[in-house]
Amino acid sequence: MSAIEISATKRDVQGKGASRRLRRAGRVPGIIYGGEKDPVVVDFDHNEMFHKLRQEAFHASILSLDLDGKKEQVLLRDLQMHPFKPIVMHVDFQRVAKNQKIHMKVPLHFINADIAPGVKTAGGNVSHILSDLDVSCLPKDLPEFIEVDLANLAAGHSIHISELKLPKGVESIALSKGDDSPVATIVVPRGVIEEAAAGEAPAAGAAPAAAA
Repeated sequence: MSAIEISATKRDVQGKGASRRLRRAGRVPGIIYGGEKDPVVVDFDHNEMFHKLRQEAFHASILSLDLDGKKEQVLLRDLQMHPFKPIVMHVDFQRVAKNQKIHMKVPLHFINADIAPGVKTAGGNVSHILSDLDVSCLPKDLPEFIEVDLANLAAGHSIHISELKLPKGVESIALSKGDDSPVATIVVPRGVIEEAAAGEAPAAGAAPAAAA
């Protein structure tokens, strides 16, 4: 998959007043930092940034940032939105070095929930405990997402981080610290359990079965 591209312009003025003027002009203030270079204050086209941020991959991928004609690889590290308006207030990007591992939250994609025994046979519902996974890897190994296969999950059981199939070169931060948290579980609603129990109980007033 080709890198998602975003364009930035270097800015010389800083401060709250300057940021407000930028936003009124349809720009988003931001900063690029990290690597062996000094931090650079920049701004972005608001509409472009707003639509890019709606893409899941934009939050968990190596991005190609064009700064006044020069491209460099970055990661989205911080995002500030207006409390109730669809306005991007500020964004932070971190430069990426090819030979240095990065820490990143990668989204989890759950598959085969419809054929899981706990759902199909027992009438349970999948409860997503985690929606993303904190990983460590080299930039070239960063996955866009990690699949969680629920095909064999039974009611009352969970799938844990250690059971996930991580791509080559990708390590779970939690597991490296001894934390094998559950990722998803199948819970059977009380009503389904009660209906099953009622179906197994003898009908009221029914005569007991004759002894053989």
